[in-house]
Amino acid sequence: MESEDFDCVVVGAGIQGSFTAYHLAKNNKRTLLLEQFVLPHSRGSSHGQTRIIRKAYDQDFYTHMMEESYQLWSQLEKEAGVQLYRRTGMLLMGPEMGEEFLLYKNTMERNGIPTVTLDPAEFSAYIPHVNRCPGHAAIVDTTAGVLYADRALRTAQEVFRRLGGVIRDGEKVIDIKPGTPVTVTTASRIYRAKSLVITAGPWANILLSHTNLHLPLQVLKINVCYWRERTPGMYSVGKRFPCFLQMGSEEHHIYGLPANEYPGLMKICYHVGSETDPDERDRQTDRGDIAILSRYISRQFPGLVPVPAVVESCMYTVTPDHHFVLDCHPSHRNIVIGAGFSGHGFKFGPVVGKVLCELALGRMPSYDLSPFKIQRFPSHSKAAL
Repeated sequence: MESEDFDCVVVGAGIQGSFTAYHLAKNNKRTLLLEQFVLPHSRGSSHGQTRIIRKAYDQDFYTHMMEESYQLWSQLEKEAGVQLYRRTGMLLMGPEMGEEFLLYKNTMERNGIPTVTLDPAEFSAYIPHVNRCPGHAAIVDTTAGVLYADRALRTAQEVFRRLGGVIRDGEKVIDIKPGTPVTVTTASRIYRAKSLVITAGPWANILLSHTNLHLPLQVLKINVCYWRERTPGMYSVGKRFPCFLQMGSEEHHIYGLPANEYPGLMKICYHVGSETDPDERDRQTDRGDIAILSRYISRQFPGLVPVPAVVESCMYTVTPDHHFVLDCHPSHRNIVIGAGFSGHGFKFGPVVGKVLCELALGRMPSYDLSPFKIQRFPSHSKAAL
């Protein structure tokens, strides 16, 4: 079987893997980006036209990382001459004295994020066609907006190629042998590299099983729903309608983006789904979340038809604490893992890629990675013997 040598192999060409490869190529490393599906594809977690980008978070470490992430997104825009982000603001709504809402509010204040607080009297003037829940407060993160996801993923891969990087799609990894070098086998080739980065999303544990490591990752299928405007343009990005994040109305967050992807349709989703096997996801047909969304839209968005016009799907790979895994393998330091992005990782792609690149090169990471260490899961902190 044909074999090739690289400085680094990255497995998984979603947004995290593509940016990891991009940063490695910028460091003049001969880098291979491997993808099991033919690109572009919609089987993982990085497809779709849009994502929310925001600095509003309940943890300081995420807000700090987003500061640089915005800069790196802007840098990629300049390098490629492509618009990847549109500023719309993000409306954050929740019980005024609710613990989670206050965490977001205090983190934004502490980090000096530009915000606008809307009192009940002025809410409708700024946010038309939305019914505010009694007792809920409303804050706008004015830095937030819409990331053009498919375009962003394609652009990161194109710049990586331009920097001399190699992408091989349609090559499924069937074996990994740790060592120096680490050996990665696909159905058609064998690759050897000084370091390996695994950013395989829902397939992370399948790959890690070759290295005797199992992480507490849960794979969820998410229904991505689009709702028709009763009057076209009511909630459109052209009318400067913001993204939004609703907390405290249901057990999990509800989030939305202005009508943009499909004319006259607004994207509103429930931030959780049903557990699934990533290779059998189409068998998962639970629509309980859609019933929750329909009730919410009936109450809060009178300008939308409360029956979804389009339902697509995506997968989240979720850790128990909903924080990422950004770490080296506990037994093999030249195997680096980026996993468990828990449905909120896309916007971090450029800075996550930078950190995974630093780990792969044996450098001191730019951020304190203690929130993202494997050892925080005690029963999974060591490779199985």
